[in-house]
Amino acid sequence: MTKRSKIFTFNFMGGIIAPGPLLQLLNIATDCRATKIRLGLRQQLIIEIPEDHSARFVKTCTQQDIQLSATPNLVSSYFADGLVSQSSWLSEGIYKDIFSLFDYTPTLKINICDSQQTFVPLFTGHINWIISPGKHFWHLYLRLPGTSRLYAWPELVYTTHIPLLSKAVETHMQNGCSLEEIYLLIRQNYTYISQPREEELNLPAFHLPYYEGFNKANDAYWLGIYRRDEIFPIAFLKEICTICLETHIGQLYATPWKSIIIKNINPVHRSLWDYILGKHGINVRHAANELNWQVEDNCEDGLILKRHIIRYFDKADTRTYGLCFSVRIKKPESLFGSIVVRRQGNRQSSDLKYLQRYDILHTSNFDANNTQLVLFREGVTKEQLGPYIVALCRQFYELRSNQDILSDYLAAQQLATVATPALQAAFQCRDCFTVYDPEVGDSTQGIAPGTEFSELPEDYCCAVCGASLSNIIPVP
Repeated sequence: MTKRSKIFTFNFMGGIIAPGPLLQLLNIATDCRATKIRLGLRQQLIIEIPEDHSARFVKTCTQQDIQLSATPNLVSSYFADGLVSQSSWLSEGIYKDIFSLFDYTPTLKINICDSQQTFVPLFTGHINWIISPGKHFWHLYLRLPGTSRLYAWPELVYTTHIPLLSKAVETHMQNGCSLEEIYLLIRQNYTYISQPREEELNLPAFHLPYYEGFNKANDAYWLGIYRRDEIFPIAFLKEICTICLETHIGQLYATPWKSIIIKNINPVHRSLWDYILGKHGINVRHAANELNWQVEDNCEDGLILKRHIIRYFDKADTRTYGLCFSVRIKKPESLFGSIVVRRQGNRQSSDLKYLQRYDILHTSNFDANNTQLVLFREGVTKEQLGPYIVALCRQFYELRSNQDILSDYLAAQQLATVATPALQAAFQCRDCFTVYDPEVGDSTQGIAPGTEFSELPEDYCCAVCGASLSNIIPVP
């Protein structure tokens, strides 16, 4: 008989996890017979505690001032700074300044992101803050819970007013206001620094960096750890915390892809990390085509479907670079993916696995940040998912190849060559090093500016030492 358990969630704002508090939490979980944790899509920790120990777990957490979470975590691209992106002005210090200004616990999903990175989804929140080129000014995009429509705030908002407006937007969303009404109400009743939103948000094409294993960054390493089953053994995490504390690494990071990032690993300490990965049998080199998936939290059906499709990818040797996938069993609107597998609603006989059906969709133009979904196939069986999704991947690359990038590049190079006049060579006397410049000519001998060296008369000689024309040679 399977023992019953309870699920507890812990939010670490912006995905930043201090190893000391994490170790404290893991020790409590171990004492309450937990052996594993999961990471959530919103950079949070999820711990499963046996039901007969759950009351003691809650009590101990409360006594040690560890807060259990019943609200969505605030997501950020903080960990990507200096790792896979480097914006013009957004820094780790600015992120932390913003986090410190939140004097309330958000009840809706909030994203705070650099516009130039493609690691953290930008629009999966209800309140989405994205930097603009102007220093300390942010774009704001709103999405009502349970919907996919995005509303662009007509103004750019100053950094220090992000928490103020977030709180006000939450209040009006919960009161049932429309997105347009929310803007008018806040504009009338709140004072904040803003400037006109004169240009549309300019985003780079989606590309998910390979986020596993050891990677060099300046004079240090960063380590990415992904788990195929989304399960991280607590014993492994406790030893990670110990290494971080001993080597003065002050932060770990949870990503929206349910992975862990450790930055600023000193090369002299790399052997410690290799040891701990080997001790616990942690693989850190999975294929890229299984790192670009988002599956609902604690959803075994979604993971089974993901594994099924990836096996077909391997069999068909399918390229998935530039794409990301989501599996929606409960159909959450905020799940990120340019190709979406969505289980159809429950039928009377849906408990019979062979009768379950799925829809395959993709975002408009396969833009991962687009929320508009296009139906590709409807009501397909599990066995049909692999072939259809491979066909859809090919369609994505055919769409991209419609623009002949190579020919466009060659044409641009040729145009640049024509537009840029060739530099005329200068010529120098081998005896006295006097230079003849065709652009200047030689007024002392009646040679007009623009006279090429090949056009000089045979009796031309060096203007200084009188050396013959044959003694004057080209120089770079």
